[in-house]
Amino acid sequence: MSSPTQPMNGPAPAPYAYTSPIPVRRAHLGDALASEWTKIRSVRSTMWTLGVMALLMLGIGLAVGAVAAASMSEYSEEPALGLGFFGVLPASICVITLGVLTISSEYGTGMIRTTLTACPSRGRVLAAKAIVFFVLVFTLVTVLAGVVGAAQVSMVDAATPTAGEWLRATVGVGLFLSLLGLLGMGIGAIVRHSAGAITVMIGLLLLPLVAAMFMFSEALRSLQAALLTYALPSQMIALYSETAPFDGKGPAGWEPVLILFALTAAVLGGAFALLNSRDV
Repeated sequence: MSSPTQPMNGPAPAPYAYTSPIPVRRAHLGDALASEWTKIRSVRSTMWTLGVMALLMLGIGLAVGAVAAASMSEYSEEPALGLGFFGVLPASICVITLGVLTISSEYGTGMIRTTLTACPSRGRVLAAKAIVFFVLVFTLVTVLAGVVGAAQVSMVDAATPTAGEWLRATVGVGLFLSLLGLLGMGIGAIVRHSAGAITVMIGLLLLPLVAAMFMFSEALRSLQAALLTYALPSQMIALYSETAPFDGKGPAGWEPVLILFALTAAVLGGAFALLNSRDV
């Protein structure tokens, strides 16, 4: 005898199914970008590192401009934009730190597992982190470099900068520091440890110059010259000049940006390969 709630003939009723009111679609890079933007703007490390970077660029840049204005005869033949280097060098340490923390902090807290569960495409995650970081740092550094450069030019009685010099001292500096931060991100993805990756990057920034200072042997002169020419701080100096600052040898103008771009692309490529080949 059939149940009073079930018809005599026909299939049994289908089990209850839940239909989400939210449209379901395939995730794309825009979703990863939105996620990474939320992360980078909501953590305190971003505010502290970029805040200290701004203070260093503005404070040191204006202080050096004031000192140069008091002895302007020493700088009268060259544009004052080169003085921006003194603020850019310490600010680069903040950019390196933020670049490393953007990815290594997730390994330290275990949040990387959640990130890769939500977005299984590891290449998309790394690309989103790189894009968000680059746009944020490039915009901020370029604006700060322009403010500092304008202040220094107004304070120091020196040669009038050309359009090309202005472009390198603002956009060029923004590109250089952003690429340096992306290099730190790549090292952070490879090392997967914040302190270790920051140590590697600080060593890469300062060790070549320190090592060159102690090369007194004649046999090491060529190595010493190469370290002095291609060290990252030397590349920053060369960015402000049309000609190589070390006896006419080495990169100058936009060449430091191109060299750093090639190095950063290689490291990020290695980080991408390792991210896809090893467990979290």
